[in-house]
Amino acid sequence: MEDQRGEEVRKGAHCAWQIHYHIVFPVKYRKALLDDEVTAMIRETANEIEERFPIEMEAIGMDKNHIHLLCSAHPKMAPGRSVQIFKSLTAREIFRRKPAVKRVLWGGEFWTDGYLCGDGGGASELADRRTVCAAARGPLRRSPTTPHVLVL
Repeated sequence: MEDQRGEEVRKGAHCAWQIHYHIVFPVKYRKALLDDEVTAMIRETANEIEERFPIEMEAIGMDKNHIHLLCSAHPKMAPGRSVQIFKSLTAREIFRRKPAVKRVLWGGEFWTDGYLCGDGGGASELADRRTVCAAARGPLRRSPTTPHVLVL
């Protein structure tokens, strides 16, 4: 049976929401550092983030140099804050558990400063989920017809 969570309206103390963010961000310098070990660390950290913050990770897809997140968050939390939390906690955990990564990045940051964030309003959540799950099939590139759109 298909997951029906996407159509569910979530409720808080004083509001109800149905928000899905599709967030994409690459590793610093587009280095191919997302191997199986680092991927496992990111997934573990994502589970911990769900427990501590009002963010629900619905799907995570990774290529060797970038990550796709499909997540939902309480409306009081801005998408940029969700990205900041995810990036800082995952980078801290990766540097702590695998110090060799820090040497490859010359002692700097793990993630780039920028990110792409789209809401579920323009496309169906199922299409976003397929995009996230297909993240490992190919690198992001600009669409030839609409250069402001990134495609797999």
